[in-house]
Amino acid sequence: MGLFDQILGAVANPNQQGSMSQLGGIINAVQQMSGNAGTDSSTMQTIMSIVGGQVRSALQDKQANEGPDAVQNIVSQFAGNSHNPDAVSSLFSGGMQQQVAQMASQRTGVDANMIQQMLPMIVPMVLNFLQSGASTSGGGNSVLNTFLDSDRDGDVDIADAMRMASQYMGR
Repeated sequence: MGLFDQILGAVANPNQQGSMSQLGGIINAVQQMSGNAGTDSSTMQTIMSIVGGQVRSALQDKQANEGPDAVQNIVSQFAGNSHNPDAVSSLFSGGMQQQVAQMASQRTGVDANMIQQMLPMIVPMVLNFLQSGASTSGGGNSVLNTFLDSDRDGDVDIADAMRMASQYMGR
């Protein structure tokens, strides 16, 4: 899996920002959010996958319209494991937030309002995952580039990468 390999490479590379503690923090936050929402891990993975796909589309649009620096700035500014509504509004209009929540609700059966309330936690975590590939010296970001899938083969899923990271860390 390309994205997961990039993440592991970033964790192992001292010149990139990824670390085991960063991955552990993301995984713990996802597990806590799943518990708080009363969902099982499979349902939360589906929600993460849907939101991750929409984040990917939004970042691809930003990259096409504003360039790669604008995308890296969003990732740098909003990556984290805490509630941040600004992260969501930097990528999605209010109407798009509702659409994302509706899509996830239709696939999971979780109330769309609950999913919309979770977006300010999910989006920063997805961006935090992507931040792991950023260079410590201000260069490129291999994880972000893989996530945006420049060859357009569609072989990217944030939930799969998170699940593999969790298994890798024994959680």
